[in-house]
Amino acid sequence: MNVMAPARARSKLKADRVTLAHGGGGKAMRDLIDDVFVSAFGDCQTSELEDQARLTCGALNEPGAQLAFTTDSFVVDPVEFPGGDIGKIAVCGTVNDLAVGGGKPLWLSAAFIIEEGTDVSLLRRVAASMRQAADDAGVTIVTGDTKVVGSGSADKVFVTTSGVGVIPPGRNLSARNVVAGDVAIVNGVLGDHGAAILACRGDMALTTDIKSDCQSLNGLMEAALSAAPGLRAARDATRGGLASALNEIAAAAGVGIEIEETQLPLRTEVKGVCEILGLDPLYLANEGTLVAFAPPEEAEAALSAMRNHPAGQEAKIIGRATDNRPGMVVMNTVFGGGRIVDMLVGEQLPRIC
Repeated sequence: MNVMAPARARSKLKADRVTLAHGGGGKAMRDLIDDVFVSAFGDCQTSELEDQARLTCGALNEPGAQLAFTTDSFVVDPVEFPGGDIGKIAVCGTVNDLAVGGGKPLWLSAAFIIEEGTDVSLLRRVAASMRQAADDAGVTIVTGDTKVVGSGSADKVFVTTSGVGVIPPGRNLSARNVVAGDVAIVNGVLGDHGAAILACRGDMALTTDIKSDCQSLNGLMEAALSAAPGLRAARDATRGGLASALNEIAAAAGVGIEIEETQLPLRTEVKGVCEILGLDPLYLANEGTLVAFAPPEEAEAALSAMRNHPAGQEAKIIGRATDNRPGMVVMNTVFGGGRIVDMLVGEQLPRIC
């Protein structure tokens, strides 16, 4: 007969700042993990504190179902910004990497590199934000790790997350599936995250109400796929912005992509920031925006489904794939000409995600 072990009592952290002892593997480290992370994430897997999470999922028993797995690291500066923080980005970014491939995200891991001297109150806010973002996306943080490095060896906190999900049978989203005639759709405005990060750093003396678009897109993708099951591909337009996402798709599919400048959804404030600083909004990072390609006969259905979802109310058709100039992205400008939209060279903004 199996006897359920009594619940383990959680330790309490008394320090206000992180010290190297909190990464040393002893009581101080256990106090930090228990009081900051386990108390925030708080499900049965994390509270057991085994060296691995033990997971089961009936969805994988369906013939043809696939396991989806992704990992990413986050080093945003500043750690907290209008519309989110490094914890929210870590969850949403990982969920979105699974979702744009047609996966249904289920579980996340979270590893933290913490700088000595970091305020424990900051870690509590980041952990709480991660839990909220995970709850909103319907995923569970099931395992993790912490490391503490000396002062100056990091910048407060870096986060690495991995995600596991299931791709249902019959789904096959891939950039290689895009063919000439397919329609390009974005779910919302462009460049909000990059502009928000730049404005809140303080060294540019900019005042703006722009907030990051940080959000999970798995619900939006499920709605779009339900309405347009023939959806070819999707990419979240993070580092390098929409321009880089489109170039990646064009190169993988061997098609040209034409977009219309007049159809690009941009806030006036983002345009203003870009004009002042000489930036191109097509390359600004997003954390809640994707571009999807649908066959022309399903494009309106996909667009309507996105607009009926909270994460896609400003969705727009911005262009299409063509046989012209394979591997290239061209924007038809408001002046009537065509402009090549190349991959980002160098970097516009450091540490935006």
